[in-house]
Amino acid sequence: MQLLVNFFIVLTTLLSMLWASTTIAAPREIPDARVIEQSERSKVFQDHTVHFSVFNSAFVPVDVANIYQISRADNQVLINISVTKTGGDASHLGLPAQVTGTATNLIQQMQTLKFQTINEGKATYFIAPLRHTNEEVFNFAIDVTPEGSEQPLPLKFSRTLYVKDSQ
Repeated sequence: MQLLVNFFIVLTTLLSMLWASTTIAAPREIPDARVIEQSERSKVFQDHTVHFSVFNSAFVPVDVANIYQISRADNQVLINISVTKTGGDASHLGLPAQVTGTATNLIQQMQTLKFQTINEGKATYFIAPLRHTNEEVFNFAIDVTPEGSEQPLPLKFSRTLYVKDSQ
């Protein structure tokens, strides 16, 4: 279980490095990620902060994918959600919650996201797979209800998704 926590820490570091790059990509390559502002990676509510990311499922190592039965594909991303307490002790990695949501493309085709809960000791993450075409734009609408809360925390964001070139 610690393996997945370490994987997400490494993945977050790698994604941060990619987001820092702003060069123009060569044809048939996935464009470099643009810099994503903090407001586009998390949303602060009164008592909680919801962190979110979207990354290609092919980035998940095979052994981790097997443990959590994650399908790896060049045309599939994983939506990763975690929730923490706002302020106070920032040492926790993720709190239990109920997570539901949808992804809608520009021609209004909606897919219900099926979140899988990943418990890693004191950390809880929620991931959902989403298949897509190259350069497809999705609008995400996700409700996160932290354990012990009655009101869902609404989260909305958009991402342009790219098919990972398998060459």
